[in-house]
Amino acid sequence: MTTAATSRPYQSYVYAYPHKTAYRPLPDRPALRDLWADEPKDTLSLYLHIPFCEVRCGFCNLFTRIGAPDGLTGAYLDALERQAGAVREALGDSGPVRFATAAFGGGTPTFLTAAELSRLCDIAEHRMGADLKAVPLSVEASPATATADRLTVLAERGTTRLSLGVQSFVDSEARAAVRPQRRADVEEALSRVREAGIPVLNIDLIYGIDGQTEETWLRSLDAALAWRPEELYLYPLYVRPLTGLGRRARTDDDPAWDEQRLRLYRTGRDHLRAHGYTQQSMRMFRRADAPPQGADDYACQTDGMIGLGCGARSYTRDLHYSFDYAVDMHEIRGIIDDYVSRPAGDFARAEIGRRVDADEAKRRHLLQSLLQADGLRHDDYRARFGTAPDAHFSAELDRFADRGWLADDGTVLRLTPEGLAHSDAIGPELFSPAVRAAMAAYERK
Repeated sequence: MTTAATSRPYQSYVYAYPHKTAYRPLPDRPALRDLWADEPKDTLSLYLHIPFCEVRCGFCNLFTRIGAPDGLTGAYLDALERQAGAVREALGDSGPVRFATAAFGGGTPTFLTAAELSRLCDIAEHRMGADLKAVPLSVEASPATATADRLTVLAERGTTRLSLGVQSFVDSEARAAVRPQRRADVEEALSRVREAGIPVLNIDLIYGIDGQTEETWLRSLDAALAWRPEELYLYPLYVRPLTGLGRRARTDDDPAWDEQRLRLYRTGRDHLRAHGYTQQSMRMFRRADAPPQGADDYACQTDGMIGLGCGARSYTRDLHYSFDYAVDMHEIRGIIDDYVSRPAGDFARAEIGRRVDADEAKRRHLLQSLLQADGLRHDDYRARFGTAPDAHFSAELDRFADRGWLADDGTVLRLTPEGLAHSDAIGPELFSPAVRAAMAAYERK
C-alpha cells in the first residue's frame, strides 16, 4: 500500500475482518458439526439476516433486494427454519449452548410483517434456543417499516435496541442519497418507536451527501437530538461500485470530498460531545446516561458468531464462512432463490469462507480493539497471544504514532482524536497482504 493511499482518510469501513470479498469456495465443504466440535459455545452471538428492503438506498452495497414477490418472505423463513435446525443440531449437546447476544439485520428485518417477525423470533428461540428476553436483542428498521404492529411484536419479544436508518432529516439530502422519505414520516416513526418502549433507540445519520453543509448537518443532528436517542451512529458517505450512487461521476478518491467529510465529522463529533454523548468509536456515540447495551459496533468480529440467512456470516476461531455474496440486484435475487430452495442437509456444511490463522487472529483482535475509543490493553493482548502487540505490529503502530494517530501510556494503546477521525484509513492498513490480495482479485457481481 503506497504512502499516497494511506493518507486518504476514507478507504474502507472495517465492520468485519477478513472482509467477505476475501472469502472463497471451500473445496472440502467442512461439516458444521466438525467446525464447532471444539469451540466454546456458552457465550455465542446469534445473527439473523433478512435480505429485503422496500427501497434500496443509493449508497447501499449490502446484500439485499427490493421488495419480494408473493410468497418469497414465507419461503425465506421456511429456509431459515431449516437452516436453524441443521445448525442447532451441528452445535451438538456435548456442552452448554448459550447465546449471549442476538441481532436481526439486513436488509430491513421490519420489511417482514408483524406475524412474520413473530415467526422470526420463534426461530431464534425455539429452533436455536436463544432466550430473547434475557439477552440484548438489536433490530434494524427503516422509518417506513417501523409500524406500530411490528414494533409491538419486537418490544413484546424482548428487543432492547432498535436502530433506525434515518440518514438525514433534510428532505433534499435524503433524495440526493436516493433514500426517498419525508421528515414528517421520519418523525412519526420515531414517535412510534418511543411509544413502543424499546429501551435503546439508535439513529443512523450520514455526512458527505451532495449539497450538505455544516448548517444542514447540524439541523439533522439537532432533529435527532430532540428525541434524546440513547445512541447515534454518524456514517461517512461512501460511493461503491454497483450501487445507485456508484453510477455517478464522483468517486471516493476525491480530496475535496475527503475534506468535506472530515469537516462534517468533526462538527458532528463536537456537537454530540457538547450534548452529553460519549464517543465509542469513529461512528458510534452513546448518551452518557444510556442503559448498557452489551455488544458494541465491532461485536460482529468476535469469535462464536452464528449467522442464519443467506447474507449472514458465521465465525469460529479458525474459519469465517457464509453463503455467496453479491451487490448487483440480479445476482442477489439468484442467491436468495438458491437459498430458499435448499433442503435441510445443505445447511449442515460450510461452503464459502476464509481460514483464520494465528497471524490473522492477531490482526482481527488488534482491529476490533484499536478502532474503539477505549483502545487495546497490553495485558489483554499479552494474555491472548503471549507477547506485546508491538512484537507483531511494530511497523504499523510506529507509523500511526508518527502521524499523531496513536498514543501509548504503557497500559493501553489508544487512538488519538485525530486517529479516530482516520479509522477508515487505519483499518485497511492493518489488513494482511494475503487478505488484501484476495480482496483485489475478487470479481464484483
